[in-house]
Amino acid sequence: MYPEQAPHVPAQRAVEVHQPTPYPPAVPVAAPVVPVQPGTVPAVASIVLPDGRVVTGYAIEPTRPEPVAAKPAVSRTAVNVALGGAGFLAVCGGLVLLTSFIAALTAFITQLIILAAVIFGGWIAVQIFSTRGHQGGTTVNIRKAVIKRNHFHG
Repeated sequence: MYPEQAPHVPAQRAVEVHQPTPYPPAVPVAAPVVPVQPGTVPAVASIVLPDGRVVTGYAIEPTRPEPVAAKPAVSRTAVNVALGGAGFLAVCGGLVLLTSFIAALTAFITQLIILAAVIFGGWIAVQIFSTRGHQGGTTVNIRKAVIKRNHFHG
């Protein structure tokens, strides 16, 4: 037999009803009265419950921690020292490069002067020792040379 075909009998259950037990009213305890001027009067809040009762009390504000001053992750002194060191290294590196550049420029100018002297000296030697103006000899007496229009004539 399948459960759908079984006859349904309403189940009988025992119903229990619970009634709340009221608390006895609180007996006020006489506390010593100390005359103190309150700084501020706290606000009184009233709440109406769904059954019509009114609950009145002071609002409790959550305590807030005092704000902590925001501290940078790295101190300013450390940042300034690091930047000063980086600047000092940059200046030293620049001076080394400047010194190297001046030394290289001096060597380059010296080589240009030597090259000019060699070329000019070679040109003078070619002019002196050329056989163009001489009939048979290769010996030239420089004491007798006469310079006319940039040409040596013997």
